Amino acid sequence: MSSRRPDPSSGQSATADREIVVSRTIGAPRKLVFDAFTEVRHLSQWWGPKGFTTTTRAFEFRVGGVWDFVMHGPDGTDYPEWITWTEITPPERIAMLHGEHRDDPDAFESVLTFTADGDVTTIEMLTVFPTKQLRDEAIEKHGAIEGGRQTLGNLAAYVTDSVHQGAEG
Repeated sequence: MSSRRPDPSSGQSATADREIVVSRTIGAPRKLVFDAFTEVRHLSQWWGPKGFTTTTRAFEFRVGGVWDFVMHGPDGTDYPEWITWTEITPPERIAMLHGEHRDDPDAFESVLTFTADGDVTTIEMLTVFPTKQLRDEAIEKHGAIEGGRQTLGNLAAYVTDSVHQGAEG
Protein backbone atom coordinates (compact mmCIF):
# COMPACT_ATOMS: atom_id res chain seq x y z
CA MET A 1 0.00 0.00 0.00
CA SER A 2 1.11 3.49 -0.71
CA SER A 3 1.02 5.81 2.19
CA ARG A 4 0.77 9.54 2.23
CA ARG A 5 4.42 10.54 2.39
CA PRO A 6 5.01 14.27 2.63
CA ASP A 7 7.35 15.83 0.11
CA PRO A 8 9.25 18.29 2.30
CA SER A 9 9.90 20.63 -0.63
CA SER A 10 6.25 21.00 -1.65
CA GLY A 11 4.29 20.60 1.55
CA GLN A 12 2.14 18.00 -0.27
CA SER A 13 2.10 14.22 -0.27
CA ALA A 14 4.12 12.42 -2.93
CA THR A 15 0.87 11.05 -4.38
CA ALA A 16 -1.22 14.26 -4.25
CA ASP A 17 -1.75 14.44 -8.04
CA ARG A 18 -3.07 10.86 -8.05
CA GLU A 19 -5.40 11.12 -5.03
CA ILE A 20 -9.06 11.60 -4.33
CA VAL A 21 -10.06 12.19 -0.71
CA VAL A 22 -13.69 12.11 0.38
CA SER A 23 -14.87 12.24 4.00
CA ARG A 24 -18.13 12.18 5.90
CA THR A 25 -19.13 12.62 9.54
CA ILE A 26 -21.75 10.10 10.60
CA GLY A 27 -23.91 10.21 13.73
CA ALA A 28 -23.12 6.63 14.75
CA PRO A 29 -20.48 4.87 16.87
CA ARG A 30 -17.23 3.94 15.11
CA LYS A 31 -17.69 0.20 15.65
CA LEU A 32 -21.07 0.29 13.89
CA VAL A 33 -19.68 2.28 10.95
CA PHE A 34 -16.68 -0.07 10.69
CA ASP A 35 -18.89 -3.15 10.96
CA ALA A 36 -20.92 -1.98 7.95
CA PHE A 37 -17.83 -2.96 5.89
CA THR A 38 -17.27 -6.40 7.42
CA GLU A 39 -20.30 -8.36 6.23
CA VAL A 40 -21.73 -8.56 2.74
CA ARG A 41 -25.29 -8.36 4.13
CA HIS A 42 -24.43 -4.82 5.25
CA LEU A 43 -22.37 -3.78 2.22
CA SER A 44 -25.02 -4.85 -0.26
CA GLN A 45 -27.49 -2.46 1.43
CA TRP A 46 -25.48 0.72 0.93
CA TRP A 47 -22.44 0.28 -1.35
CA GLY A 48 -22.23 2.52 -4.39
CA PRO A 49 -23.63 5.84 -5.57
CA LYS A 50 -27.34 6.68 -5.54
CA GLY A 51 -29.42 4.42 -7.78
CA PHE A 52 -26.84 1.60 -7.90
CA THR A 53 -27.37 -1.92 -6.57
CA THR A 54 -24.81 -4.64 -5.92
CA THR A 55 -24.75 -8.37 -6.60
CA THR A 56 -21.98 -10.24 -4.78
CA ARG A 57 -20.32 -13.25 -6.39
CA ALA A 58 -17.76 -13.91 -3.62
CA PHE A 59 -16.95 -12.25 -0.30
CA GLU A 60 -14.35 -12.95 2.35
CA PHE A 61 -13.47 -10.09 4.70
CA ARG A 62 -9.91 -10.84 5.76
CA VAL A 63 -6.48 -9.65 4.65
CA GLY A 64 -5.96 -11.31 1.27
CA GLY A 65 -9.69 -12.03 0.99
CA VAL A 66 -11.70 -10.93 -2.01
CA TRP A 67 -15.01 -9.22 -2.69
CA ASP A 68 -16.05 -10.04 -6.27
CA PHE A 69 -19.24 -8.20 -7.23
CA VAL A 70 -21.22 -6.46 -9.95
CA MET A 71 -22.58 -2.95 -9.54
CA HIS A 72 -25.78 -2.36 -11.48
CA GLY A 73 -26.23 1.22 -12.64
CA PRO A 74 -29.60 2.96 -12.69
CA ASP A 75 -29.49 2.83 -16.52
CA GLY A 76 -29.10 -0.97 -16.47
CA THR A 77 -25.33 -1.01 -17.13
CA ASP A 78 -23.39 -3.66 -15.20
CA TYR A 79 -19.95 -2.84 -13.82
CA PRO A 80 -17.80 -5.80 -12.75
CA GLU A 81 -15.79 -4.95 -9.63
CA TRP A 82 -13.12 -6.73 -7.61
CA ILE A 83 -11.60 -5.79 -4.25
CA THR A 84 -8.92 -7.48 -2.20
CA TRP A 85 -8.43 -6.37 1.40
CA THR A 86 -4.77 -5.48 2.11
CA GLU A 87 -5.11 -4.25 5.69
CA ILE A 88 -7.80 -4.54 8.33
CA THR A 89 -7.30 -2.85 11.70
CA PRO A 90 -10.64 -2.93 13.56
CA PRO A 91 -12.26 -0.48 14.10
CA GLU A 92 -9.78 2.10 12.78
CA ARG A 93 -8.64 1.33 9.25
CA ILE A 94 -9.33 -0.73 6.13
CA ALA A 95 -7.06 -0.76 3.08
CA MET A 96 -7.91 -2.37 -0.23
CA LEU A 97 -6.95 -2.75 -3.85
CA HIS A 98 -9.94 -2.11 -6.14
CA GLY A 99 -10.24 -2.88 -9.84
CA GLU A 100 -12.53 -4.42 -12.39
CA HIS A 101 -10.91 -7.85 -12.00
CA ARG A 102 -7.95 -9.64 -10.42
CA ASP A 103 -4.66 -8.36 -11.91
CA ASP A 104 -6.34 -5.22 -13.31
CA PRO A 105 -3.38 -2.97 -14.27
CA ASP A 106 -5.53 0.10 -13.56
CA ALA A 107 -6.56 -1.00 -10.04
CA PHE A 108 -6.38 1.69 -7.38
CA GLU A 109 -5.65 1.64 -3.69
CA SER A 110 -8.06 2.95 -1.08
CA VAL A 111 -7.56 3.50 2.63
CA LEU A 112 -10.58 4.06 4.85
CA THR A 113 -9.89 5.67 8.21
CA PHE A 114 -12.54 5.69 10.95
CA THR A 115 -12.10 8.38 13.63
CA ALA A 116 -14.33 8.36 16.69
CA ASP A 117 -15.56 11.37 18.62
CA GLY A 118 -17.96 9.92 21.17
CA ASP A 119 -20.87 8.42 19.25
CA VAL A 120 -19.95 10.29 16.07
CA THR A 121 -17.57 8.87 13.47
CA THR A 122 -15.66 10.58 10.69
CA ILE A 123 -14.75 8.30 7.82
CA GLU A 124 -12.10 9.38 5.34
CA MET A 125 -11.67 7.53 2.06
CA LEU A 126 -8.27 8.17 0.48
CA THR A 127 -7.95 6.71 -3.01
CA VAL A 128 -4.62 6.63 -4.83
CA PHE A 129 -4.60 5.85 -8.54
CA PRO A 130 -1.60 4.39 -10.41
CA THR A 131 -1.34 7.56 -12.56
CA LYS A 132 -2.63 11.13 -12.60
CA GLN A 133 -4.32 10.34 -15.94
CA LEU A 134 -6.35 7.48 -14.38
CA ARG A 135 -7.34 9.73 -11.45
CA ASP A 136 -8.42 12.51 -13.81
CA GLU A 137 -10.39 10.03 -15.96
CA ALA A 138 -12.15 8.64 -12.86
CA ILE A 139 -13.20 12.18 -11.92
CA GLU A 140 -14.18 13.42 -15.38
CA LYS A 141 -15.72 10.31 -16.98
CA HIS A 142 -17.05 8.45 -13.95
CA GLY A 143 -17.84 11.22 -11.45
CA ALA A 144 -15.60 9.62 -8.82
CA ILE A 145 -15.72 12.48 -6.32
CA GLU A 146 -19.52 12.81 -6.36
CA GLY A 147 -19.84 9.00 -6.46
CA GLY A 148 -17.63 8.74 -3.38
CA ARG A 149 -19.72 11.36 -1.59
CA GLN A 150 -22.93 9.55 -2.48
CA THR A 151 -21.49 6.20 -1.37
CA LEU A 152 -20.51 7.62 2.03
CA GLY A 153 -23.94 9.28 2.19
CA ASN A 154 -25.57 5.88 1.64
CA LEU A 155 -23.35 4.44 4.39
CA ALA A 156 -24.37 7.26 6.74
CA ALA A 157 -28.07 6.68 6.06
CA TYR A 158 -27.69 2.91 6.55
CA VAL A 159 -25.84 3.06 9.87
CA THR A 160 -27.95 5.94 11.18
CA ASP A 161 -31.10 3.90 10.45
CA SER A 162 -29.46 0.95 12.23
CA VAL A 163 -28.80 3.10 15.31
CA HIS A 164 -32.43 4.29 15.37
CA GLN A 165 -33.80 0.75 14.83
CA GLY A 166 -31.53 -0.54 17.61
CA ALA A 167 -32.80 2.17 19.97
CA GLU A 168 -36.40 1.32 19.17
CA GLY A 169 -35.91 -2.46 19.38
